[in-house]
Amino acid sequence: MPRLFMRRPRRGPWFYAAASTRPLADILPASVDIVHAITVPRAVYATGTTREDVDAFSQALIRIRTAEGMYQTREGDVVLEQDALFRTRIALPANLTEGNYRARIFLLRDGQVIDSTETPIDVHKAGIERWLYTVAHEQPFFYGLLTLLMALVAGWGASEAFRHWQRR
Repeated sequence: MPRLFMRRPRRGPWFYAAASTRPLADILPASVDIVHAITVPRAVYATGTTREDVDAFSQALIRIRTAEGMYQTREGDVVLEQDALFRTRIALPANLTEGNYRARIFLLRDGQVIDSTETPIDVHKAGIERWLYTVAHEQPFFYGLLTLLMALVAGWGASEAFRHWQRR
């Protein structure tokens, strides 16, 4: 009996940031980008969508996620501290899903990848966001009362402000 196996299409990355010491066009040949999928367009295109209009789909996805801050290209943001030490800052969007992400680091010299490494990064909420998330999921009744109280206070405060404004 024949069996049908369907390969689940891979999705584009939810968050992707590429940082470099100089403009990527100056240091990264297209052939190297094709192999390692370093730039945003190549990383998204490399996901292998099965649509006929793969270019239009990829471009629309990149445009939307870039506007949301989910795709970033940060050229010139990597600072070399010493020969083997570097640093950069990547702004994580507020709506980034918690979980494990991976950082891929490439060392390029004369347009070729000399070395690469990959390291996991654990992303989780902190501070008041973490407390609200925990209360909402572990004590939903208390969270409901807290939001009701906040709504009452906000409504009363707006009413008083409006009443004060009308008296003038």
